[in-house]
Amino acid sequence: MSQGYAVELYFDPALENQVLKAWNVLARRQISTQLIEIEARPHITLLSSPTLDPLKLQNIIRNFSAKQEPLALTLSSVGSFSTDENVLFLAPTPSLSILTFHGQLYELLKRGGIEAGDSYQPDNWVPHCTVAQDVPRNRMAEAFSILRDFKLPISGYILDIGLVEFSPVREHFSFPLGNDIET
Repeated sequence: MSQGYAVELYFDPALENQVLKAWNVLARRQISTQLIEIEARPHITLLSSPTLDPLKLQNIIRNFSAKQEPLALTLSSVGSFSTDENVLFLAPTPSLSILTFHGQLYELLKRGGIEAGDSYQPDNWVPHCTVAQDVPRNRMAEAFSILRDFKLPISGYILDIGLVEFSPVREHFSFPLGNDIET
């Protein structure tokens, strides 16, 4: 049974591989394997909801993505949320382009009758790339230390946007940024 849906941004292959290295190191140390087990892909979540209509979203996101350009991205710090899920993430250097992209998509979806939760509203959204979740509390410091040893910052591009259903992760669609067919 589905736990929900997420609209996600995907990276270029080199940046994706850098994030996968972090996942694999944490898995080898038996700290966190969940992202690998649910067959996730490194990403930044733009919004998540327990219920979304994939068919309704598909045209909106296809048209939106065609008018966008790939976004430069630098993952520059390690962070954690103060929640029971014990999530560790790589945080991007804040950029107007990513915040604007998120805000425009949020407004477009809202006009289409698609609501995101409070944490995904433009003034609340914390862009991040999860590298571990459900980390045992007594291993958080160790996991944090491992991630701090990664050679940050790492830079690349956001190239695609897609919709997944989870868990496990099942992609409904993804579109490249750019390639506006009408121009």
